[in-house]
Amino acid sequence: MFRNQYDTDVTTWSPAGRLFQVEYAMEAVKQGSAAIGLRSKTHVVLGCVNKANSELSSHQKKIFKVDDHIGVAIAGLTADGRVLSRYMRNECINYSFTYESPLPVGRLVVQLADKAQVCTQRSWKRPYGVGLLVAGLDESGAHLYYNCPSGNYFEYQAFAIGSRSQAAKTYLERRFENFTDSSRDDLVKDAIMAIRETLQGETLKSSICTIAVVGAGEPFHVLDQGTVQQIIDTFETAAEQEDPATEPDAATGQEAAAEQGTAADHGGSTDEGAAPMDI
Repeated sequence: MFRNQYDTDVTTWSPAGRLFQVEYAMEAVKQGSAAIGLRSKTHVVLGCVNKANSELSSHQKKIFKVDDHIGVAIAGLTADGRVLSRYMRNECINYSFTYESPLPVGRLVVQLADKAQVCTQRSWKRPYGVGLLVAGLDESGAHLYYNCPSGNYFEYQAFAIGSRSQAAKTYLERRFENFTDSSRDDLVKDAIMAIRETLQGETLKSSICTIAVVGAGEPFHVLDQGTVQQIIDTFETAAEQEDPATEPDAATGQEAAAEQGTAADHGGSTDEGAAPMDI
């Protein structure tokens, strides 16, 4: 009711203890195209939906390589995500030059969260309107983090952000217990299936999704469209083969129902005059 009295400045608290400008930035993440991430012990897979503004334009890049062992997927304002990915790239280069070793994923995520938090405490700045899924591999294993515009960060086994991401979350919640021991190929398949859940009836093609992988012995890279399309065709073919197998069962069920109906007709002839509820 009185929200407009307290949302003109990012440093103004509401009586309920809320910063509305920060919440608006988090809402911008929900409006962006979906991005998902999932990890096993050795690999992390990122995926996103490529959404173009019109049929005449190309889609904007939503997955960025930060270093050989780190990559990010974004949802929200792509321009903000591009700036933050450049910042992360510079931090990795500086750390590698100084210490001659790759930057640990957790340390980079903390630095990114600190940078986002500053924008929630300065009246002349605005929060970044982008959420980042950070995938990486270091000495402690594979990691998947979510960085929020509020400056919070969380580590996940699997997560989805962006518009219609709840459908993908539901799919990941049903499957996440198997992700720890999953192979690289199984993770990629689950990532594509989770992306398909966010499309809500739209046909899944390699042109409308991007998949990236990082893992043990495999630097961060984006899979080409041909490879992704082959994977999509594989499980669509498997689904088509399962459908005919269920048809004989349905026919058998129909025959059984017909026999039961015939038996009921014969039984009904012996009870003439009886009410339907009494038969």
